[in-house]
Amino acid sequence: MIGTVVAGLAGLAGVILGGWLSMRNQDRMAQREHERQWRDVRLRFYNDFLAAHRKYVAFLLEPTARITATPHPRSPGRLMPFFDEAGRPYKEMLEAGFTAMRLVALSPETVGTAVRMVIDARQLAAMRATCSGADLPSDLFRSLWEAEQGFLNAIRGELGLQPMPRDPNGSG
Repeated sequence: MIGTVVAGLAGLAGVILGGWLSMRNQDRMAQREHERQWRDVRLRFYNDFLAAHRKYVAFLLEPTARITATPHPRSPGRLMPFFDEAGRPYKEMLEAGFTAMRLVALSPETVGTAVRMVIDARQLAAMRATCSGADLPSDLFRSLWEAEQGFLNAIRGELGLQPMPRDPNGSG
């Protein structure tokens, strides 16, 4: 009789242990799937932001771009760019992409480098209001591309990848 009880308890312990291990494995699989889905969401939003940023800058360089600038109400010495109806969609895409990217970013470094990209792009737009695309200062472009490089490296850090090597030509 004792043998039957021991065998029954051993069987019950095996079922409990098997059930617990199975639940634990399912939880891990669900967690990995959740992380993969969020990685994909972040990558899509990061890509959308980068594409909007590039389109914004490309629009600034168009000879037909009409941009005006006024003094920034809260930042003395800085200008705020304003676009006509042709440029407004580029500004709106950049702002929407920037907001969406900030909602899903994992690291403060990713957000910080994106902020730098947007500030530099806005400054470039404000400068473009007073000169042609060919006359824009190269230091603004250098700062813009360095910020983009920082953004890409921050994303790579979120993904567990090594930073990209610096471009010896400094072109981004």
